[in-house]
Amino acid sequence: MSTNTGCPMSYIHAECPPTGISASNMDSGQPTTEHPVLKTLDRYIIRQFLGTFFFILVTIMLIAVVFDISEKTEDFAKMNATTREIVVDYYFNFVIYYSNLFSGLLIFLAVLLFTSRLAHRTEVVAMLSSGVSFPRVMWPYFLAATFLTALSLIINHSILPAANKKRLGFEEEHIRVSYFVDEKHLHREIAPGTIAYFESFNVAERTGFRFSLEHWEDGVLLRKLNADRAVFDTVTGTWHLFDAVLRDMTTEPETVLRREASDTLIALRPSDLGQRWETAMAMGWTEINAYIDAKQKQGDDSVMPYIIEKHQRTSYPFATYVFTLIGVSIASRKVRGGTGLHLALGVLLILMYIFGMKLTTVAATNAGLDPFLAVWLPNVIFALVGVWIYRTAPK
Repeated sequence: MSTNTGCPMSYIHAECPPTGISASNMDSGQPTTEHPVLKTLDRYIIRQFLGTFFFILVTIMLIAVVFDISEKTEDFAKMNATTREIVVDYYFNFVIYYSNLFSGLLIFLAVLLFTSRLAHRTEVVAMLSSGVSFPRVMWPYFLAATFLTALSLIINHSILPAANKKRLGFEEEHIRVSYFVDEKHLHREIAPGTIAYFESFNVAERTGFRFSLEHWEDGVLLRKLNADRAVFDTVTGTWHLFDAVLRDMTTEPETVLRREASDTLIALRPSDLGQRWETAMAMGWTEINAYIDAKQKQGDDSVMPYIIEKHQRTSYPFATYVFTLIGVSIASRKVRGGTGLHLALGVLLILMYIFGMKLTTVAATNAGLDPFLAVWLPNVIFALVGVWIYRTAPK
């Protein structure tokens, strides 16, 4: 005959387990079949998870906006941008970008905070002792994580590129001006065997210095054009060359032509010479793939950040599952240090994850590591760490 076991005082403030559940079943650790309690548990955990996450997100974004305003107050006073442009074009997209950027860290902190609070109030113990298995407790966590992962994927692929385009455009017009491309000695293959070179390039003036254009066939240099200065004409799409010298090695003897000024039309634009790497974040999926393909055909080895950015748009949202698994497995333990110890361990793991991500992306950029592997490897490694922590968590 079944007996009522009573309601644990800390049982998540939900309904008591229904009568008719035998003490033997609860003590055996077998999951109960009473769905109303389990559905209440799901709603409770999902509400706490998402509520804590969005509260932290709003708080952090408010602080970030306040600090950014204080830093740029002088710039805002000098620029001719309207209030609407500052609020809508810049700060609205600023919040979208940084909310998505820090979402993984904030999700991890949210899981740690409210799960640690449950463990401290022995609510996790109450769940397990009432017959709810630990995998069943994890289920609503991963339902919420799936929602956040899907939201991040939609933002990364559909919303964020357009938002970044407006934000970066505002910065370029009103806040920062990039006068020179960072790299020196720029080489670009604009067609098979045709190589353009600039010693340096002034972005603001669309002017390159010490320009040369070489045409090769079968490893033999046929023609070479040198100019002291080359200025791009945005109207005609041509380059105005100054103090130009053309050497033609196909004749015997070679021909040398000198011009104080001349024009040339080549498949090269100032944007092909260099951009802020952040511009990759402002490209849609089709645009970034086309850009990568064009740069690889030109032999431009600076395209790696764009490839990494493309893969990170998918890999980073899936890190939500990894953070959730590790966070629940750590914070569900009731330890003497309480929430403080859980936060310390969590922050340490997050720092290790960020370090691992930076390490693999640098290896992809400078050491030839496959970019797809570089962005997914930290997820795989920390997923294995999460499984190990989960296996040692209280069941």
